[in-house]
Amino acid sequence: MKELLRKLAEAFGPSGAEKEIRDIISSEVAKYCDDFRVDSLGNLICVKRPSKPTSKTKKVMISAHMDEIGFAAMHIDEKGFIRFSNIGGHRPHTLVGQKVVFENGTIGYFGLEKLDNPAELNFSKMYIDIGAKNKEEALKKVKVGDICGYVSYFYDNGDRVISKSLDDRACCAILIEAMKKVKNPKNELYCVFSAQEELGLRGARVAAYGIDPEIGLSLDVTGAGDTPNGPPMNMELGKGAAIKAKDSGAVAHPGIKDLLISLAEKNEIPYQMEVLDGGSTDAAAIQLTRMGVPSGTISVPTRNLHTPSEMIDMSDYEAAIKLTVEFMNADFSKI
Repeated sequence: MKELLRKLAEAFGPSGAEKEIRDIISSEVAKYCDDFRVDSLGNLICVKRPSKPTSKTKKVMISAHMDEIGFAAMHIDEKGFIRFSNIGGHRPHTLVGQKVVFENGTIGYFGLEKLDNPAELNFSKMYIDIGAKNKEEALKKVKVGDICGYVSYFYDNGDRVISKSLDDRACCAILIEAMKKVKNPKNELYCVFSAQEELGLRGARVAAYGIDPEIGLSLDVTGAGDTPNGPPMNMELGKGAAIKAKDSGAVAHPGIKDLLISLAEKNEIPYQMEVLDGGSTDAAAIQLTRMGVPSGTISVPTRNLHTPSEMIDMSDYEAAIKLTVEFMNADFSKI
């Protein structure tokens, strides 16, 4: 289980450059779905159909985004230093000294100009240094528009793991593991590994329009309030999968939220309730598709989000797999 998580977390795949991670996921899911396709935005859409559909069979879309946050080369000066634009949300103070890798394997790190006041730190005061002697040498390795992501490895600390891109590779792994466990689904499942979520839920919006689901579920990470002087949040590592009530982009459909709670309690799956003040998930895009889709979210509490050192608890990860499996085979006729 951890080996799949490691493989996905360490893979390259910032928003708009998901080919490597998409190819890895495709090889993992090929045996566990009836068919799969890649749409024009780069979403990987995998379909599992019931062998004997009934009147209760629903078209269910479950989405986990496969892209990670990253950066794009914006300008290369005469000395070979690279100015950059962010892809997704970053905090400048977490970047200094961190390494990045471009799609062609070129490694660099974030440097910063001399600052008299640390409060003045922002992206315009920073650059990526790939060790080039001048612009000509830099251009042999990196061109304007090239995309890079964090360099980080997967660290196994026993019950907890640390890596870049657990947002949202942890939930990609959860969706893959759930697909393996559901042999003959009761519902028609559209398991979507979405692209460009970090740029505004773009992949899920396109995928949902094409699928036209009757039920939607997002699998994503969420924050944790269990660190020293951390933000006041209900979510903690090791307390179970989080069932979202609300975030800044959506209020969970009450029928989906209550169903998830019921499934967790019936199957003795540990869970905690989530309200997230900032950020949203693919559920917000699925929910607004066409004439509206009842949607909700299962989350994995995560420390240190949007950094190269995100942390999750494996018991929460395992609880999320179990809850996702139960959701896949749920009866949605009363929603």
